[in-house]
Amino acid sequence: MTTQTAVLHDIRAGYGTGDRQLVALDGVSVAFDRGTFTAVMGPSGSGKSTLLHCAAGLERPLAGSVSIDGVRLDDLTEDQLTRLRRDRVGFVFQAFNLVSALTAEQNVALPARLAGRRPPAADVAAALAAVGLAGRRRHRPSELSGGEQQRVAVARALLSRPAVVFADEPTGALDSVTSRQILDLLRGLVDEQGQTVVMVTHDPVAAARADRIVFLADGRIADDVRSPLAPEQIAARTARLVAGPC
Repeated sequence: MTTQTAVLHDIRAGYGTGDRQLVALDGVSVAFDRGTFTAVMGPSGSGKSTLLHCAAGLERPLAGSVSIDGVRLDDLTEDQLTRLRRDRVGFVFQAFNLVSALTAEQNVALPARLAGRRPPAADVAAALAAVGLAGRRRHRPSELSGGEQQRVAVARALLSRPAVVFADEPTGALDSVTSRQILDLLRGLVDEQGQTVVMVTHDPVAAARADRIVFLADGRIADDVRSPLAPEQIAARTARLVAGPC
């Protein structure tokens, strides 16, 4: 088993063509180790979301290669890529993306059911228990707080026991207390279950919970910090990236 769950090598991604092409990632190489929590930060337009989408197989880069759990995504057909994302990748977004008419357990099971599979009830229950919602499995989104809804989204991401969970601003729609609870949850998944988490965030407090912070600027890696930083230090580094070279 590889020690790296996701590897991006010399990734170039962009939008448009010719003179109108906008470069989002310009030769980015980065690997995410198994059982670690990485935060990806940078100014608006730095390429954070594009990096996440390429790493997760949601978007194919213009050049370079991406591997998840040892499988090269550029070697896969669209059907094969869809199956790999379904089985080996978990997603958590700022919007909870829950179906209002379904209960928590039905929302957790929904992606598998849409793929034509019936997940074991015990697996659904275990995913909800892992995020502290064992007693709320039959509640609908309107009966849950924002933090509880995001916990359902995390449980949904965990159901397939993914190699890596990609989180795009998972606390962006939450208040500070609820954000801390979600970050505690993600931190616990890494520390207690060996889950790999890659999180895009603009929040220095959220990034401070990670093992590593990858800073992007203008589509390139500007810094890669593997030692703990305080939120104030993270904010200062991000501000310098926004300001650019003096």
